[in-house]
Amino acid sequence: MSRIRIGIAGYGNLGKGVELAVAQNEDMELVGVFTRRDPASVSTITGAKAYSMNDAMNMKDDIDVMIICGGSATDLPEQTPELAKVFNVIDSFDTHARIPEHFANVDKAAKESGKLAFISLGWDPGLFSLNRLYAESILPNGKTYTFWGKGVSQGHSDAIRRVEGVKRGIQYTVPIEAAMDAVRSGTQPELTTRQKHLRECWVVAEESADLAKIEESIKTMKNYFDEYDTTVNFITEEEFDAVHNKMPHGGFVMRSGLTGEGEKTHQMIEYSLKLESNPEFTASVLVCYARALARLSAEGATGCKTAFDIAPAYLSPLSGEELRASLL
Repeated sequence: MSRIRIGIAGYGNLGKGVELAVAQNEDMELVGVFTRRDPASVSTITGAKAYSMNDAMNMKDDIDVMIICGGSATDLPEQTPELAKVFNVIDSFDTHARIPEHFANVDKAAKESGKLAFISLGWDPGLFSLNRLYAESILPNGKTYTFWGKGVSQGHSDAIRRVEGVKRGIQYTVPIEAAMDAVRSGTQPELTTRQKHLRECWVVAEESADLAKIEESIKTMKNYFDEYDTTVNFITEEEFDAVHNKMPHGGFVMRSGLTGEGEKTHQMIEYSLKLESNPEFTASVLVCYARALARLSAEGATGCKTAFDIAPAYLSPLSGEELRASLL
């Protein structure tokens, strides 16, 4: 069987993670990396060839799945529907409030071109989305809670780096332990967004930048920081390099529910991730879903899909017989 031919659009932390993840899957091969930078200036980890993003459209017959590794704030809303006109595509769009809008735009482009697109695949949205669906279907009488961190949010970090005057920036999402303990107790507390998480931002500002304006722009940013208690810390570039040079993350999905006669029996579902590298893990999710995309495309599927629409067996390189014998 021929290997799945992968293209990577965007070569930041996530793109590099995808490059490494593809190398771990024997049924895949990396055709190349597509970048908005000068390809001659890009040195890939595995020696994969770098191309200009403008060259991508000329290679539509060489790529089975294009994995788009841009940021959710401004890149993916434009890139995913545009590339879906030519390629089967997959992205990790993570602005939850705008997923319906993004889905509609990508679905239209993919259906018109006869291509297949997967959006919002990573660990949240993505794996955590599936766990929320499973938990709420199993325990209809209950409450679902999602906690993120402590760790670096790629989407939120990308968003603050786009604020005028910010040279470098990173954002940590911090779950509030008292809120998590209240959920585990079975009391099913009503928690506001602000009561569940803190957001810590560390920023290296451009020389002569207006620090007060940067802080205000971050704290009031809709869909990112406006509903949280957010701290903005300004530091030197030296401190940034020394302290904020890793990208850990993780989180929890919890469902507290009641079953049985009189619905008095407390049941608790808890799913957690503890990640040393957020981009590498997200990349690994994208790559396994790229396998599912290639398989569904070969069956004739078109349009846009999310994690809810994709059967788990499509993710594995194992056959159905092998899965039933080893994992069921």
